[in-house]
Parts: sequence; C-alpha cells; structure tokens
Amino acid sequence: MKFSELNLHASLMEGLDAMGFEQATPIQEQSIPELIKGRDMVGCAQTGTGKTAAFLIPVIEHVLKSKNTGVKALVIAPTRELAIQIDQQLQGLGYFGGVSSIAIYGGKDGTSWDFEKSSLQGGADVIICTPGRLIAHMGFSYVNFEKLECLILDEADRMLDMGFHDDIMKIVELTPASRQTMLFSATMPPKIRKLAEKLLKNPINVEIAVSKPSENIKQLAYLVNDDHKDRLLEILMEEQGEVNSCIIFCSRKAAVKSVNRTLQKKGWKSRAISSDLDQLEREEVLSGFRNKKFNFLVATDVMSRGIDIDNIEIVVNYEVPKDAEDYVHRIGRTARAGASGLAITLINGYDVNGFGDIEKLIEKVIEKPALPGGLSGPEYNPGEKRSSGGRGRQGGGGGKKRFDNQGGGTGGGDKKKRPFNPKWKKRNKSGGSGGNSGGQGGSPKPA
Repeated sequence: MKFSELNLHASLMEGLDAMGFEQATPIQEQSIPELIKGRDMVGCAQTGTGKTAAFLIPVIEHVLKSKNTGVKALVIAPTRELAIQIDQQLQGLGYFGGVSSIAIYGGKDGTSWDFEKSSLQGGADVIICTPGRLIAHMGFSYVNFEKLECLILDEADRMLDMGFHDDIMKIVELTPASRQTMLFSATMPPKIRKLAEKLLKNPINVEIAVSKPSENIKQLAYLVNDDHKDRLLEILMEEQGEVNSCIIFCSRKAAVKSVNRTLQKKGWKSRAISSDLDQLEREEVLSGFRNKKFNFLVATDVMSRGIDIDNIEIVVNYEVPKDAEDYVHRIGRTARAGASGLAITLINGYDVNGFGDIEKLIEKVIEKPALPGGLSGPEYNPGEKRSSGGRGRQGGGGGKKRFDNQGGGTGGGDKKKRPFNPKWKKRNKSGGSGGNSGGQGGSPKPA
C-alpha cells in the first residue's frame, strides 16, 4: 500500500514526500487505517519495521483535524534517546502542518525545565517523554491532560523491565477515559497483555515477525577466547574492505571503554557511548555517527532498542547479550527498510549456552566459520556445563577467512580485498526508514 492511498491530510503527505516515505510497511498498512478511525491498538513488531511512523502518522492526522487546544497526544518512551528520535521523526512528518512537539527527558540543564513546563501547560500539540521526567513535573499542579486525545506507550516491554509500571499507571490516571490508546512492544509476554487489558478498549492486535531477525541480515558467529577477540575483530573488519558504519555492542561499560581504546590505537575512527556519558555527550556522539564523522560506534544496550540510524552495515556482538531477545534488538540496527546487513557475534566459553538460547529463540542455526590461523576458541556444545573457554578450537593455517566463504576452512589464497558489498547500502524508500529526520534540535528543513 502507498501512503497516497490513505487519504491523509495534504500537509502530512507533504511531510511524507519530503522524508521519502512512499510505500507503507506491513505494520503501517495494517494499523494506520484503523488508528485513524480512533481504534485502540496493541502492536507487536520487531525493531526496524516502521513502528514509529505507524503511530505518528495517525497522531499527526488527528492533531491536524482537531479543534481542541492544549496537549492532544502523549507518547511515553523508556529512554532519552528514543524520545529524541520520536520527536525528530514527528518534526519531519508534521513540519508542513505546523504540528508542535517537545521531547521531555532528564539529564538536561536546568533552563529546560521552564520550557517543558510551558509545553505541558498547552504549548505543544504532542508531548514525547520518559516516565520519570513526566512524574517529576506531575509533582506540581500545572500538568494538564484534560483534552488529551491520544496516548501511546512505546517499547512497553522495555518500560516494564525498567520498573516503570507504577509510573505509567500514575500518568494514565491524569488522562481522559475517552482517549485513544496505543501500546507497542517488541515482545508480548503475559505482563504486557495484562497491561493492555487494563488500559485499552476493544483494541485491534497487530503482530509482525515477533522475535525474528530480518532475513536480509547475514548472521555469523565465531567461537573465540577473550584474549583473541581483538585480533579477530581486526581481521574481520580489514577483510571487509571499506566499512562505513559499524556498531559494536558490549554488555559491560568497562568492555565498551576497552574496545574503543583498542580501535582508536589501531587508528580507526571510533567513539564510545554508554550511560557514563551525560545526555549532551550522548547526543553529540549519536550525531557524529549519523553524519559519518566516525565509522565505528562501541555501545552498551542503551543503543539496541528504538534508535534509528540509517545505513548501518555491520553489527558486532563483542559480547553475547544476556537476554536472547536483546540479540534480536541489537542486530536489528542493520538491514533497515529492506537493505542488507551483516551481524557478527563473538562467543567465548561462558557464552556458549547463552548463544544456544538465542538460536532456539530465532529458530535458526547460525553459521560458525573456522577461526583464522593462530586464534583459538571453545567448542560449541550448548547445554553442557559452562566452560571458561579453553583452547578447544584452533584456527586454520595461515589464510584469512572471508565473509563470503561459506565453508569452514581457510585457504591461504591470494584474493584481493573486495570493497564492502555495495548492495547492502541500497535502501527501499518506505515508511520504515524512520530515523534521522530532524537532526539535532529544532525543526528539520525538508527538501
């Protein structure tokens, strides 16, 4: 379905055209017509499916047609980064209609409080916020959602995992019973279904490819001891030729710092992002990565959910995530909007069982190529007693393993390095692209 078939407001169509949105993704096609009618909705979709635009387009359509004054829509998101991203995409889509919005989150300087207060008093059409920051404002009497028409809970599973259930219920109490409610989640455990039963009225249910990585992602896993990870990473990246955009995920902040230092010592353009950075620093790093000022970003799972950065070619799991679901979120940073991508996971002896859980979740056995010569790693026997990762597997003799080599051995051939697969850089224009619509701060300037 094309967006032109949805009979949307003319100014909204201008925003869609300016941002290159032409073809609706499956979740958008199934949800937007019903949401425009005012239906409540539970949406379950993996990252990269166009979920953000699936709720923003109906919200903007409502705002443009509403005769009410004051705050018309409230979007609650679990993290600052996601709140900022949603606001940026809304600014792009609502630019020509003059739809006003603000992202409200903690970690900013003190001068932002008064501006947030003014917006909550009716100075913005749409509020995008983190629960904690909104609760802080609610401690005063000026928060007014009497005329609120739409409430959206984004990444609801993540918010419950972070302990925001009570805060969400306090916020909901301030909203009219007549509101339209949308709940979006990457997974649908019982706690999410219970929350939906409490908050939604006769909702439609849309589920798209839950817990399954995109088929456009080539997944590889290497069994390697910790002391050989850096060397393996160096070999794999060098053999890809030019790498324009790569995220390296670590589970620990200490590992993020260590890997980033290692990359920088090798002369690679790399930055690190974790909760140790303040908000302005994190925004600066994300902006630099989007704008290709550096091509390697080392991150904790703060980056694994909800953040849209276009054209990420490679995702590396330097450490296997503790939660199998987080694997899907991590590698979902690549292969967005119909593009192709590569996901590489480095598995030590402690992570063998955890990676076995990942393969069960995604119902796929991931290819495990042989190590280059001189490197070693554990055997892959998930379900057995955890090993510290001795020297079970040795690399082949001399030749380097290429990603396009489907076999387990390594040749010692004299192949020239090929540049990074150019087809991975092609994107289909669709509403799933999301992402970098507004840049940092202020309204975007659509072409």
